Amino acid sequence: MSFLLPIFDTIYIDQSACNSEVSQRVQSLYPADIIHFIDSENSLDKNNSKKNVQMSAEEFNASKKTLLLTTFKGQFFKRCPGATQKKSLTCCNYFVLNLGSQCNMNCSYCYLQSYLNSKITKIYVNIEDALNELKAIADKHPDQPFRVGTGEIIDSLSLDILTLYSRRLIKFFKQYPRWILEFKTKSDCVEQFIDIPGAANIVVSWSINPPFVINSEEHGTARFEERLSAAKKCRDAGYRVAFHIDPMIYHENWKENYSYLAEELAKNFSARDIQVISIGSLRFQPEQRHLMRERFGFDSLVNQAEMFPSEGGKLRYDAGLRSEMFSFMYKKLKSLNSDLNIFLCMETPETWIKALEKMPMQVPELKEMFKPLPDVRS
Repeated sequence: MSFLLPIFDTIYIDQSACNSEVSQRVQSLYPADIIHFIDSENSLDKNNSKKNVQMSAEEFNASKKTLLLTTFKGQFFKRCPGATQKKSLTCCNYFVLNLGSQCNMNCSYCYLQSYLNSKITKIYVNIEDALNELKAIADKHPDQPFRVGTGEIIDSLSLDILTLYSRRLIKFFKQYPRWILEFKTKSDCVEQFIDIPGAANIVVSWSINPPFVINSEEHGTARFEERLSAAKKCRDAGYRVAFHIDPMIYHENWKENYSYLAEELAKNFSARDIQVISIGSLRFQPEQRHLMRERFGFDSLVNQAEMFPSEGGKLRYDAGLRSEMFSFMYKKLKSLNSDLNIFLCMETPETWIKALEKMPMQVPELKEMFKPLPDVRS
């Protein structure tokens, strides 16, 4: 999978992006007949990006096959959306750096189905502006332990073969050893940067589920064995790795399948290799449900689930079931390796207490991660 180009039916390059390194690379990799030059994003279909209008299943599917290279004029760096719900959710002080939008993979539960309203995949070619923005903040807060991820609204690595942004970002973050850079992916695309020696503050992480769930719900992604193989390549090249068991999805044999996942992680990686493991559960906005049903049908595990309104307006499993699943996975992982750092992602204090019997600030190895940080946007 690592050596296959992402598949696009149409590629647009706007005027502001024409002379960029990314544009030149994309033109060298794809046939000329699918590449079109445009004056600006506005010259595309005027209905391409309507605010508060959810795409149809057909439009969302098509958005994964249409690529736009453009410049971004907003703020690249911001807090994780979970930070806006601090009163109801326990926040791990995560920050995001957005260098594009939409994912070329196709998970049934993907929250982008209710988040995006643009009918195209975008890559922002002006990474220099993003790095300048980061530099200004890093120079002001060089000793703050900011954790910065690039995989919020686009997979960190699945399109990296087109941009090679990983190489630029690794070089930049090595200058700020207190900061942590995290590439979060469901791909196995790591060959383009592992010739660069790793560093303690560079983490390559995988959203991961048992093979049964990956095969059923995570379409177009690297398979379970491929993700572990890529993680081992990064580990062997000197990088820290992390795993996000998120979302845990309830199904008939969930305990057996998630036990297998935990055992495979313990078999292949030591606690020294793994920076952190996070655990989360299935959650999505109510308006997403009809699109998921239209796109994946009622055979999908996510469309069979009984969900309830919860924090942030999202639908989630019943709090009791969530706590049972989290407690099971936490205890299983700790029984295999007691030194693992494990936390819950976007969960309530009540769930932390019920599932793990403690809050993160009561866990020495998590205190630094959950300690409040300055608002860099104030």
